[in-house]
Amino acid sequence: MTHLNRRDALKLGGTGAALALMAPAAASAAPDPLFAHGIASGDPLPDGVVLWTRVTPVPEALPGSGAGPQIQVSWQISEDPGFASLAASGVFATGPDRDHTVKVDVRGLDPGTAYHYRFAYAGTYSPTGRTRTAPAADAAVDSLAFGVVSCSNWEAGYFSSYRHLAAREDLFGVIHLGDYIYEYGTGSYGAGDVVVRRTAPEHEIITLADYRIRHACYKTDPDLQAAHARHPWLIVWDDHEVANDAWADGAENHDPATEGSYAARKAASHRAYQEWMPVRFSPDGAIYRSLKFGSLAEVVLMDLRSYRSLQQGGLAVDDPARTMTGAPQMAWLKDTLAASTARWRVVGTSVMISPLVLGSLTAEALGPIAELLGLPQGGLTLNPDQWDGYTADRAELLGALNARGTGDTVFLTGDIHTSWANEVPLKAGTYPISPSVATEFVVPSVTSDNIDDILGTAPRTTSLAIESAVGVTNRHVRWLNMDDHGFGVFQIGQSQTRMDWYFLSDRKNPAATARKAVSYTTAHGTAKLKRAWG
Repeated sequence: MTHLNRRDALKLGGTGAALALMAPAAASAAPDPLFAHGIASGDPLPDGVVLWTRVTPVPEALPGSGAGPQIQVSWQISEDPGFASLAASGVFATGPDRDHTVKVDVRGLDPGTAYHYRFAYAGTYSPTGRTRTAPAADAAVDSLAFGVVSCSNWEAGYFSSYRHLAAREDLFGVIHLGDYIYEYGTGSYGAGDVVVRRTAPEHEIITLADYRIRHACYKTDPDLQAAHARHPWLIVWDDHEVANDAWADGAENHDPATEGSYAARKAASHRAYQEWMPVRFSPDGAIYRSLKFGSLAEVVLMDLRSYRSLQQGGLAVDDPARTMTGAPQMAWLKDTLAASTARWRVVGTSVMISPLVLGSLTAEALGPIAELLGLPQGGLTLNPDQWDGYTADRAELLGALNARGTGDTVFLTGDIHTSWANEVPLKAGTYPISPSVATEFVVPSVTSDNIDDILGTAPRTTSLAIESAVGVTNRHVRWLNMDDHGFGVFQIGQSQTRMDWYFLSDRKNPAATARKAVSYTTAHGTAKLKRAWG
């Protein structure tokens, strides 16, 4: 990854050597086959942002092919949409060793500023993108808004959610909480093997070339390209970026006997992800990180797949030796939240942290009887892939939040293809007598199957009984929708945060409309939810 600021550009000669490669005969806003996979930006800092594209310099240099020459790609960033004056510019060397992707971590920019950016190769400009830097660390910020998405399965439908987010003028950026791609072969994932559009490659992805081709397939989607070009993204992975129900040393959807080393597969997927996504990794390759937005908010993005123990049910969920985060990430998370001076702490967690139980009473509420019956302390675990399967880690994190006595932490969650508004209880079995220490907003899938898709029933029929049963024994769940696809818009203000859920008319229709369904708020210092609309 290349860093180049204004000073570096001047060393290269200003409008001389550094810009000589950026001299197309005629600039065009239309996409070109050279830039068939679009452009993107992400991880805004007060002085910088990551810019991304992929170039196809010759026809045979297809994604994953390993073919094609080493090339020099130029880039520009400017406050002026006409690029009459440049804030920074430079040249990036790429080739088949990095699948001809270009990823520049630009620094030396002004805080809280909107920018335009573009790339150039062989006399052709890429489309122009818009991005922005974060406010200065101590800047007084009244409000921010982010689109929030997860679980975008190519074969299950069209990415209309991205189109609707691209059209919004009120967003600072987009937060993607994982499952940006899916690893399965055509027709191998989803209800009834329904394939709205076929993915590439058509087999399950395992090798580095496979993962590169799959990322490239997704980035040909016009709605995804539009959302990337319009907003900077804050992204973290979940399991399907590698394989279903991934953990540190394996995955449910990985068979070493037929698919080889999981370590090799994991390394290949991570390398392709680093190449193809506008994400800033730490020097040691970690993806968990935090981004600050003035004095208003700090966004913490977690990695809940790379370090976790194998998923298990029963009493194993309470085993303190098992971990969701890994000890270094947990220590970093607690320290980051404790040290944050922001008014709001926003935690992007790819799987739900709020507990989920069914039955008349949780094991916790049964008290000593739970021990006699050999039940997990948090109740019978329905989904050990969530934080419910790692109760010691959850108790450690929520205990740290409670000890600080603040109600200013909001979890943003994806993964389960459904929509939830939760208060996060310190002890679910005695809630609401015991306190809520945070709130959680779970966004629906962009396309991936939910309850009505899986059951093959009409929306808002069978799911209503399931939602009612969940509500009876989970008093911290304030609202739940198990049927609809769509996205969230998360608004952060001085006095409250708010999530607006938007649902699509039909994931299988590329022209699907979106309607606002419901809104919930949490007031500063309360860790409680209130319905605000719908």
